[in-house]
Amino acid sequence: MTFTVRWPDGAVQDCYSPSLVVHDHLDAGAAYTVADFRERAATALHLASERVRASYGFACTASAASLERIDTRVRAFAPDARVEVLRLHPPLPQEPA
Repeated sequence: MTFTVRWPDGAVQDCYSPSLVVHDHLDAGAAYTVADFRERAATALHLASERVRASYGFACTASAASLERIDTRVRAFAPDARVEVLRLHPPLPQEPA
């Protein structure tokens, strides 16, 4: 899945996760402090990578690369600056009514 964020400087970044677990940690349309976003993203990406490890016997390097790119961006901002989650794709499947 991809989650798209807008950084405090207005830059937009797509991040990749091999698992929908990101939906458990981030909400589309929500804004988080840089520090909170980094923690939430790190938790989600670690869990996603571990799901890959459980299924295939190795961690997901794309997930680690996403976190590395996030960590690079985080260093440019104050911890209390705001990051907006623009989109989570694909969305979670809807429950039947």
